[in-house]
Amino acid sequence: MISRRRFLTRLSSALVVGSASRAEPIAEGLRVFTCGHSFHVWVVRMLADMAEKAGIKNHRVAGVSSIGGSRVSQHWDVPEEKNAARKTLAAGEVDVLTLSPIWLPDEGIENFAKLGVAHNPDLRITVQEFWLPNDTYNPVYPLETRKVVDHNATDLAELRKQNDAYRRDIEEHVREINQRLGKDALVVVPVGEASIALREKIITGKVRSLKVQWRLFADMWGHPTPPLKVLAAYCHFAVIYRRSPVGLPMPEEFEQNREFANPELNRLLQELAWDAVIHNPMTGLKA
Repeated sequence: MISRRRFLTRLSSALVVGSASRAEPIAEGLRVFTCGHSFHVWVVRMLADMAEKAGIKNHRVAGVSSIGGSRVSQHWDVPEEKNAARKTLAAGEVDVLTLSPIWLPDEGIENFAKLGVAHNPDLRITVQEFWLPNDTYNPVYPLETRKVVDHNATDLAELRKQNDAYRRDIEEHVREINQRLGKDALVVVPVGEASIALREKIITGKVRSLKVQWRLFADMWGHPTPPLKVLAAYCHFAVIYRRSPVGLPMPEEFEQNREFANPELNRLLQELAWDAVIHNPMTGLKA
């Protein structure tokens, strides 16, 4: 049995550590650079819109590198004279770099992380864990963009198993890079988890404005329609600004697509995004 003094000392230390590790909400706008493809690059304008609606001043788009169907390494390999991502990171002009690998391995993630942290020790790099293309985890190239898939027929229990395997691979990779960096510079944005939660609600009839799972997708490969885009953007907003999106006004994406401009749907997407973020230890937040 430990003495009362030793117990209080340990408790005090634990409270200090817990306080130090708790991520505080960010109120000031950040400089965000995005490297991505058609499953991610649209988050640029949506983040700016959400930051403005949240009253966050001076959110800035530091730059965008857009390459269709790309690995992160393809953004890294853009010729030096045209590589805005590397130039901006080397100038220390980025607070958050958002990345969206499709499959691993992808050495571009670590290359960008090392460069960015060397010029801005406070840089955060978000790695998007997105919904699985074709509703299955089959990490092969070339990408299976023409595979026949019926999203309405997907077994969500099996999809969750596959997504868990994909998530574990992403998170293990992020941990390994952070270990080599000596700091937790990389965080995960759990869009895949949030998307499965939404699909579960759809098939149980709890989303009146989305009757079937296909309403989330524009094609069999899995390109997103506005509701899935908004869900992903809320996840990014929560991770980047370390604050809940619940209660934000209707996003511009819904204002421009009136068939989805439903306050009930908007609120649900906010809640699902926040729930996914705070229950994933790799996001840098906790409940």
